[in-house]
Amino acid sequence: MSDTKPKKTVEEKLKLLFQLQKVDSGIDEIRTLSGELPLQVQDLEDDIIGLETRQKNTVSEIETLTASVKEKEVQMKDSEVLIVKYEKQQMNVRNNREFDSLNKEIEYQKLEIELSQKRIREYKEKLEDSNTRLKDINELMAEKSQELDSKKYDLNNITVETSTEEKELIAKSKELSDEIEERLIKAYSRIRKNVKNGLAVVSLERSSCGGCFNKIPPQAQLDIATRKKVIVCEHCGRILVDSLIPEEI
Repeated sequence: MSDTKPKKTVEEKLKLLFQLQKVDSGIDEIRTLSGELPLQVQDLEDDIIGLETRQKNTVSEIETLTASVKEKEVQMKDSEVLIVKYEKQQMNVRNNREFDSLNKEIEYQKLEIELSQKRIREYKEKLEDSNTRLKDINELMAEKSQELDSKKYDLNNITVETSTEEKELIAKSKELSDEIEERLIKAYSRIRKNVKNGLAVVSLERSSCGGCFNKIPPQAQLDIATRKKVIVCEHCGRILVDSLIPEEI
C-alpha cells in the first residue's frame, strides 16, 4: 500500500517525531503511576480464590470429622446397651455354654467401645488440626481482603484522576502518528519497544545522546543540527534531534 501522507521536510518530520515522543512519554508516565497495582490486584484476587477453596475444603473436612465422632459415640452407647443386656441375660443362663457365649459377646462389645474411643481420639486430634488450619486461613483471608480493598482503592483513585488525561493523550498520539509517514512510525515504534524507558527520540545533551549518553561524532552532530537527515545514535539506535527542537515545540 503506498504512503498517501503529504510530503514533509525532514525538519518537520523530526519535530513531529519529537512531539509524538513527548505525548507517548506522557502516556507512559500515567501508566507508570499505577505501576504494578493492576497485577497486584489480580494476584490478590487469585490468592483469595485459592484461600476460599482451601476454606471450603477444610470446613467440609471438619464437618466429616465431627459426624464421624458422633457416629462413634452412638456406636459406643449401642455397645454399652448391649453389654448391659448380655449381663442381664447371663443371670438367667441354663448352662456354661450359654454363659460363655454371652461373655464373648460382652468382650466383643468392650473391644468395640475401645476401638470407638481410639477412633474418637484420632478424629478429635484431626479436628483440632483442621480448626487451627481454618483459623489461619480465615485470618489470612481477612488480611488479603483488606490489602485488596486498599489496592483497589488506590488503583481506582489513580484511574479516575488520570483517565481523562490519558484519553486525550492517546487521541493526540494517534493524530500525530497519522501525520508521520508509515516507515518512520514503524521505526519509531520498534525503537520504543527495544529501549527500557520508551524513549525513541531524544535530543543532544552536551554533544551526547540524550538516551544512552554516549558521545556523538562531530559530523553527526552537524547533520543533526542542520535537520536535513534523520540521524540515529550508533550506540543505542535512538533517533536524534538537536537541543533546540524541544524549545520550538
